[in-house]
Amino acid sequence: MQGKIIKGIAGFYYVYTESCESRVRKPSVYECKAKGIFRKDHRKPLVGDDVIMDVLDEEKKLGNIRELLPSRNRLIRPAVANVDQAMVIFSIVKPRPSFNLLDRFLIMMEQQGIPCIICFNKQDIDMEDEGEDYAKVYESCGYPTILVSAKQGTGIERLRELLRGRTTTVAGPSGVGKSSIVNCLLNQSVMETGQISARIERGRHTTRHTELLAVGEDTYILDTPGFSSLELFDMEKEQLAGYYPEFTEYERYCKFTGCAHMAEPICGVRNAVEAGDISRMRYENYRLLYEELKNKKRF
Repeated sequence: MQGKIIKGIAGFYYVYTESCESRVRKPSVYECKAKGIFRKDHRKPLVGDDVIMDVLDEEKKLGNIRELLPSRNRLIRPAVANVDQAMVIFSIVKPRPSFNLLDRFLIMMEQQGIPCIICFNKQDIDMEDEGEDYAKVYESCGYPTILVSAKQGTGIERLRELLRGRTTTVAGPSGVGKSSIVNCLLNQSVMETGQISARIERGRHTTRHTELLAVGEDTYILDTPGFSSLELFDMEKEQLAGYYPEFTEYERYCKFTGCAHMAEPICGVRNAVEAGDISRMRYENYRLLYEELKNKKRF
């Protein structure tokens, strides 16, 4: 039987499958162990992996994972497989977003070749329409950006359309309403989720793990633990500018090839910042990250 790993806890893997009887989807979750061949081959199943499993006990929903099917991608952080896109969630206020942290996440996803959606929550208490300004900054950099209110349900249907037919890894710092948004998506799901939640109940007392949730036909979200900091993957400081797509248009006006856009004379990027064509906030984050990479190489 073919299925998809939705969660892994202490050597147990929970595999989601669907059967179709009388045109009605019947999801089931099997508790599985991975056969020793994976350990021998240094292959570890990841949440999101498609697998072939042997059913050991249909009534108790027990099985063994026999084969890992080829994956489209396997991310390092979060450790998941077969992801089509990422969505990072920040709140507009309470707490205010850390744009340095947001930019780190965007860079991390670009390093792994994963397109990213930015979601700003708590639009209902954004009295000064700051969210619109935030969205303009990142949309001008080419990132799809959406404003939502999980409390009022505003923007959830549009968000659902952005996720439809894809597997999306969802991440964000604590306190931004990530769980509330996930619950909004699940509550209106056409698929049954109660059985899945009941099946993995045994793992809820442990440190929270990445979990795959079905929110519609061929539509999954990977709910990952919240983060408060992210360290950039190994890269040279000279590579950093390549992860700021808004710089590209103005780099041709730099005097020097390979301009770092820090203190060089005649820098097209810095001139664009002064002219308001590049977000000063984004540029200041670039400077901070550049110095971080520069200093990191000294030790």
